[in-house]
Formats: sequence, C-alpha cells, structure tokens
Amino acid sequence: MLQPGVVEKVLGRIWASPRINADFAAICATGGRFSGTASEKAAVEWLAPRLAEATGAPVTREPIPYRGWTRIGARIADAHGVTHKAEALGRSPATPPEGLEAPLLDLGRGTPEQILAAGEAVRGAIILVRHEFMVGTGHVHRRKKYECARDAGAAGFLIACHEPGLLPVTGSAGNGAPGNIPCAGLSYEAGAALAAQSGRSIRMFVEGAFEDRVAENLLATMPGQGDELVVLSAHIDGHDLACSAIDNATGLACALTVAEAIRDVVPGLRRGVQVGLFNIEEWALLGSAAHLAQMAPAERGKRVLNVNLDSLAGAEGITALTSGVPGMAEFLHAALAPAGLAIGISAPFMGNSDHANYIRHGIPALRLCAGFDRPLSNMRFLLTPADTPDKVHPHQLKLAASVAAMLVLAGCASEATPVPRMDDATVRRLTA
Repeated sequence: MLQPGVVEKVLGRIWASPRINADFAAICATGGRFSGTASEKAAVEWLAPRLAEATGAPVTREPIPYRGWTRIGARIADAHGVTHKAEALGRSPATPPEGLEAPLLDLGRGTPEQILAAGEAVRGAIILVRHEFMVGTGHVHRRKKYECARDAGAAGFLIACHEPGLLPVTGSAGNGAPGNIPCAGLSYEAGAALAAQSGRSIRMFVEGAFEDRVAENLLATMPGQGDELVVLSAHIDGHDLACSAIDNATGLACALTVAEAIRDVVPGLRRGVQVGLFNIEEWALLGSAAHLAQMAPAERGKRVLNVNLDSLAGAEGITALTSGVPGMAEFLHAALAPAGLAIGISAPFMGNSDHANYIRHGIPALRLCAGFDRPLSNMRFLLTPADTPDKVHPHQLKLAASVAAMLVLAGCASEATPVPRMDDATVRRLTA
C-alpha cells in the first residue's frame, strides 16, 4: 500500500512542473527521429542525460544491431502520364530504375478478406488500399494488408491516406527479406485520382537503400526494496514526414516526467522501476524485441508489469489497450481510484507498440494512448506530415502522466504481484 500523502505529492509535482512541456518541445525539435537518421541519433543523445537526471540512476545504452534502410524517393506515373508524389514505406525494396509497370487494382479498404476475395486479379497487380484511423476498434494495421497482398502475389502495394489535405501517409511494411514487394504511401487526393484508373497500367518508382546499422535503447533502473521491477516504456524513433510529435514525443515526455515525480518514492516501495526508452519501434518493434530476447529468463521473470506510453496526447481521454490480459482491468480500476481518475479500456490484442513484446513473454503489459475511437481528433494525423506539436495541448500531457504515474506506483506498492503472469497457453490465446 502507498503511504499517506504519496499520491498528492507525486501528482502535485506533475501538475506544478513546466518541465513536461519543455521536454516535449525539445524532443520535437530533434525532428522526426526516423531510424538511422541524424535526427534519431540527436534524440538519443538528448534523451540519455535527461533520463539520468529524471531517474537519478545510471543510463545503460543498449546496442541493437539491425538491418537499416534509407528512404530516397517514390512517385507514381498514372495511366495518363500524370506523376503523383508518394512516400516509400519503411524498408520497401526498390523498383528497377525504369520503375515497376503493372495494372492497378483498387481494393478499397483492403482488408485481408477483401484481398483474398479478389483472387487471381491480385497476382501481378499493384494493389491500392486505404490507411485507417489507427487507434480505434476494428482497425486493420497496414502491415497486415501489405503481407496479405504480398503473399497473394501482388507486384506492388500502395496505401492512401484516409484524411484529405494533401497528406501522404507513411509507416513500415516489409522487413527487408527476400520476397517483399515495393510499397509506398499516398495522399488521400492521389489515392482518389489513381482509384479512378483501377484496371489500367501504372508505373511505380521506389528508391531506398539497405545497410547494417546499430541503434540504442536507453535504460535506467530506480531500485525498490525487492528484485522485482515495473517497466515504464516509450519509444524513441518516429517518422520523418514531420517531427512525430504525437507518436511518440508525447510518450517520451510523459515517461521522463513520471520518473522524476516518483524518483524519491520508489526506494520505499516493494518493487523498483525500470524506464525503457526503446528504439526501432516503428519497424516491427525491433528494439524491445531484441531487448527481451537477449535477456536471461531469470531477469525477464523479475519484470512483473509493463506500462507502455505511446501517443499519449493529441486528443482528450486516455485508454488502456489491455489485450485481454487476465486481471488487468481490475488492477487499473484499483490503481486509479485513489486519485479519482478513470480511463477507457480496450481488450482486444493490438500488437502495435512495445507492450506486445512483453505480453509475448508472458509479462502483463498494457499500452496507454489518447483518442481511442475518436476519429475526428488529432490522432487522425499519425504517420502524416501533420503530426506536429500544435496538435498537443499541455494539459493532455499532464493528465496522461498522472495516469501513468498512478499505474506505476500501484504496480510497485501492491503486496501481491499486481497482475498474474501468463502461461504459454494464455499468451497464445491472447495474441492469436
């Protein structure tokens, strides 16, 4: 149990301090933080000393080798000879210098069911699908559409933004392995123009280059009274169409603020806190996956809960994506009650942030995000050039940090394990 006055002290620090807004601005100022760019490296160099300051603990810089990729350019020449600007999706293979010519097949939303229903028409075609509001019920992730189209024999893959305003959409798709197909994102307007030419031949140009690289995760641990740890995480990397303000400068700023607010409380609690700022998240969660995979089983066993912060502001309201982890909803209600806070809960598994890797290892985990099922909120601008600081209100950051702090404190203070660890059968059921 938390000692009297702890909640008031921690939340008072969060709401009284201007540091969260300054941190948010500084992270955004580093740029889009696309993996392997100078912007991402600048963010790591700014975050490392700031994390040490916030936690009062040494920072471990954990190297993660990975297959890097540089975006060079993309464009589409339609059946009328008009050129449409495009953005190569992360880790897209390049087309031949003369481009990839193939018939265009517009499949609307482009769910796996729609792609499979198109049958042989997919084979050898360039498939056009639509991006979706990313933090909502029933969202079908871009990568699922891409993989289904690729496996069905498509020659190329295009995804058009769902939001008008000449906003090309980006994101990662393939993994750099043989057999992947060229892929690119389009604006809503370019997608509409091309959809009218479905069945006609177009030419797709994508340029990108692969090379081996090393990224760094940043980790700092504030010890408690025992060996067990609650992990507070957020991802560093983003996309370079803008400065990735919502996704995920918001999560980084909140993680730093929470760490600073609870730093002198944690030593008196049953469990410690590890703050993990993970890299290469936008590329299939590579940074956290490598971090957990190389950890000894006994060390993984010390981690009892992961509170993952991803896209925490840009809309009113916080939702916990719990993936149906048994006991998680009950823990959330109990943890927030002392502060009079309440959040939404979405139970279906969404493997779109670092919490998913903790769940895959049987560690109870959740993702906090803003604007769930609010498609008219600023969350609609994720992965576009409009993911900029003006979309985030300072009070949204402070509310999100307050929720995160209460969950971390409750996880550290509870007498019993806050949420039961999951066996392999439960993990398979939740992530299927």
